[in-house]
Amino acid sequence: MLKIFGTPNGRDCDGFTRRNFLQVGSLGAAGLSLPNLLAAKDQAAQEGLQIKNKSVIWVWLAGGPTHVETFDPKMTAPVEYRSITGECKTPISGVTVGGTFPEIAKCVDRMALVRSFAHGSSSHGTGTTWVMTGYNDRDNMKPSLGSIISRAKGSTDPKTGMPTYIKVGSIRSDGPGWLGARYQALSPSGKARQNMNLSVDSQRFGTRRTLLNDLDSINRQVDRSGQMEGLDGFEQQAFDLVLGSAKDAFDVKKEDPKVRERYGKGLGEQLLLAKRLCAAGAGFVNVSYGGWDMHGGIVKGLKSRARQLDQGVSALINDLTETGQLEDTLVVVTGEFGRTPRINSKGGRDHWGRLCTLAMAGGGLRMGQVIGESSRKVEVPAENPVGPQDVMATILHMYGLGHKLQFTSPQGRPTYMVEHGSPIKELI
Repeated sequence: MLKIFGTPNGRDCDGFTRRNFLQVGSLGAAGLSLPNLLAAKDQAAQEGLQIKNKSVIWVWLAGGPTHVETFDPKMTAPVEYRSITGECKTPISGVTVGGTFPEIAKCVDRMALVRSFAHGSSSHGTGTTWVMTGYNDRDNMKPSLGSIISRAKGSTDPKTGMPTYIKVGSIRSDGPGWLGARYQALSPSGKARQNMNLSVDSQRFGTRRTLLNDLDSINRQVDRSGQMEGLDGFEQQAFDLVLGSAKDAFDVKKEDPKVRERYGKGLGEQLLLAKRLCAAGAGFVNVSYGGWDMHGGIVKGLKSRARQLDQGVSALINDLTETGQLEDTLVVVTGEFGRTPRINSKGGRDHWGRLCTLAMAGGGLRMGQVIGESSRKVEVPAENPVGPQDVMATILHMYGLGHKLQFTSPQGRPTYMVEHGSPIKELI
């Protein structure tokens, strides 16, 4: 019988604990691609859902980025409303972005700038919940889009063991809600990820055939005991991952130094990580980049925050283009709300949910366009309003799921993930 290294008294699997069970880090190093050997059956497989092999990298600008100085500079507006950082020309005639984003500007022919995205809330918490879940759900029981994709796709990739839903940094309302803990995001810096580094004494395994036989034995005993079903969702994902082939994707130091330099430090390194995770089988990666709550001193604030965003996002889009991954990877840049159209006395902008920042790139959607238009003073959508549920519906459509996707609630009722939204017609 296979002994789990690190158990206090050398017990076999009949007496393993959840913590002991996860102490299998070096199985992945043994070259075994067995991510589903001990996995509980996924709800998605039982329901027979068909989903396209797509991924999302969701770049979250926490704090509420100014929609004016990012993707709608509106230099025709009165001086107190227009971008105070100027504008940058793009490859699309007549389309510009904010003046602190010269590298992103060069990528706009592979992007869609949505200038009519809004939900109406100027609260950090409510605005975040709206954008992440499509609902103003104060009880926070509605599942986030990433968790919905994890449920639809399966919580881990069947070939590599890579978790479907991963978060880099923390975002409010990014959880699974009533879908359950199995569909929450795995954090590379969290406890589940740390368990990947725990090890098994490989000398005690003997031959590869013996190891496989022992694992089969564990599988049968786990099924009989029911303990596998009791694993927390993110711990199950970590277990699948260490048995799979994708652990190296978490180590950006294994990337070509020239590529790492291209992305830069900070956010750039996180976006490179997200790209590697998607290439290894992740289906939805949240990347949080805060510091956008600029009630004063926007010019100075953007010099600090915009530099990493400009370098990182442009490097990501160019890298995905060059490696042929852009068609299957959708990059989304947004935040919880926009900023007041009129510059205040502190040279900043305050909370404003009536018009928000949103840009996309890739995913096999129709890029190289501006969608919607803001009013003359960049206050509200002037045409073609887009809401959070429309964004969710568009992404579900990209995955081939249809925007009327339903799952059964804990009360046993078929429940729509998106009740009122429709795919953005210009993108599909």
